[in-house]
Amino acid sequence: MRITIVILCVLFFISFASCKSCKDKKSTDETPEDPIKGPSVENTLGYGVLNKVKGIWNGPVSSTTPLGGYPEWIVDFRPISENQISAKNELDTLNDIFMSFFIVKYNNQYKVAFRNGGSFGGMKRVSYFLADSVSETSAQSFYRFAEVVKGRSRAFTEVIRKSDSLIVKSYTNKYNTQTSATPHMTWRAKLQDSTSYAPAVSAFGFPKNTMTKDFSSSFVGITEAIYYNTTSEPYPESVQPYLGKTTVNYTHSASYTPNSNNKTFLVICTQPLFIAGSINLKNRSRYVILAANDLNFTFNYMHPGSYYAYAMYDKDGSGIINSGDWISATGTPFNLAALGTTTVNTAINFQIP
Repeated sequence: MRITIVILCVLFFISFASCKSCKDKKSTDETPEDPIKGPSVENTLGYGVLNKVKGIWNGPVSSTTPLGGYPEWIVDFRPISENQISAKNELDTLNDIFMSFFIVKYNNQYKVAFRNGGSFGGMKRVSYFLADSVSETSAQSFYRFAEVVKGRSRAFTEVIRKSDSLIVKSYTNKYNTQTSATPHMTWRAKLQDSTSYAPAVSAFGFPKNTMTKDFSSSFVGITEAIYYNTTSEPYPESVQPYLGKTTVNYTHSASYTPNSNNKTFLVICTQPLFIAGSINLKNRSRYVILAANDLNFTFNYMHPGSYYAYAMYDKDGSGIINSGDWISATGTPFNLAALGTTTVNTAINFQIP
């Protein structure tokens, strides 16, 4: 009888330990699965980031790239479908970036993907990442995205949202010359505007837990999910939904002769830049720096909406707009429809006292 009780106790302990092990394993699964139905898009890893990055953001960049750091970087994140949010930015004619977060299926799991890429010194490069770590509390939300094929040893990006702050940190092993990824760029931004994205949120019912792309076979046979020939990538800019393009033409004032070595800034705002005698910098959405003899520029993959276009001539070559420089006295208003194309004309006609 005593032996029987001992055996029963041992069996109970083994059964209890086995159940606890199963429970622990289930709690750590990135995407809980129903054994009959399989993975569910309702449990998409990283889904919360879609809501956390909405808005116009601005802040300084520190970087180990040849571009170095700069005091501000403006990013206008808005939904472009019910399950995707994106932003396009230019620095000049040789440097631009398109960032996008969207829901994919990969390795029989649903995760948020991060597409990050554009032109760097005129050379194209696009990288694909998948959410692999998420922590969401009342004080902070943390999302990490690892390069799809090689993982964090190749490259990864961290997105951190706290209150009205957004921090993005990227890491890379510098073209596989290092054994692990090291800091590449850090952007610390503050929320500038939380109204411009409202029409798109309403139109799409954004965000929804639905799949944007099926990546199940997109990276088969490649060594890394980083593309230099963008025609072979799985989700190129050219097929992104909803976005349009705007060409801005501008003229210089007859009161000065532009120096071709100086720069012109084209700025797109969602509200007038000058209101009641004050400067409204929080509603800048896109900008580009051009040579003063480049009299037009096309902003591609631009969010539909209402805008104002301004041109500014850096007469003293200081790199900033200040006293003595020339600007558009008033912005040229325009509207861009979904998948639309528009052309805007503006003039540089006022010298800053």
